[in-house]
Amino acid sequence: MRLADVVSVLEQLYPPATAQSWDQVGLVAGDPEQPVRRVLLAVDPTLDVVAEAVAVGADLVITHHPLLLRGIHSVATTSAKGATVTELLVNDVALYCAHTNADVADPGVGQALASACGLAATEPLTVSEDQELGRVGELAEPVTLRAFAERLAAALPASAGGVRVSGDPDGQVSRVALLGGAGDGEFAAVRRARADVYVTADLRHHPALEAREEARAAQRAGGAPTPYLVDAGHWASESLWLPGLRELLRSRLDVQVDLSTVRTDPWDFVVGCDDRLLRPDAPDQPERGALT
Repeated sequence: MRLADVVSVLEQLYPPATAQSWDQVGLVAGDPEQPVRRVLLAVDPTLDVVAEAVAVGADLVITHHPLLLRGIHSVATTSAKGATVTELLVNDVALYCAHTNADVADPGVGQALASACGLAATEPLTVSEDQELGRVGELAEPVTLRAFAERLAAALPASAGGVRVSGDPDGQVSRVALLGGAGDGEFAAVRRARADVYVTADLRHHPALEAREEARAAQRAGGAPTPYLVDAGHWASESLWLPGLRELLRSRLDVQVDLSTVRTDPWDFVVGCDDRLLRPDAPDQPERGALT
């Protein structure tokens, strides 16, 4: 098939016009007339992903995150982006990115994460630039926050950071809000949705702490101590979209479609994790607030 034929299908699935105005999506490298027999899917267009594409003989790499989101002024191989562009061009490997247009698609990134959370029917968390962002839905039955987080962790690909959780492990959760990727700018929408737990990634200290403090203030006023927070990891939460994309492409195109085996999560290991902080009766528990 021609690259142009593949792009046509991708743009039916993920119309570029549905991407956020700040985003950069679409064909990044490649000749629309070049043949495509094998496609590799990944979250990030890293040097290792491109090397994998070359090694397996892929003609096209499709990623979620853009390679050139912000302007650059050189593609010399002295920079990572320049080296990536060069490797793509020298090896006749095309690159296509579907980012926020894949986030808002149905099915798309949001639905894939919702499924991993155990949600069926969902509604939008918020609307931005006339596009639905994030999802909100009800679990089939309430579960504890710990059980919910453990079930989600089992559905995610393994990562060094795992799943971070803020809230009472025994607290009950039923209504779930979620946003794949970085979502700590949507706490107001999460509160409006009356979610018991918010699943997203890249939660920064101050927004997350303020969200939990607001929940505690609401609890003192007689409300619920929610939303609890679950940071599922950026790479892990968005990689859930790739298997569904593979099936969509296989059903529409006469090409081989593979999932990248490269873990593009930037974190490799963690040290010092201590779940004794959640168990007051645990021996040798560090004093709360103490630096250890």
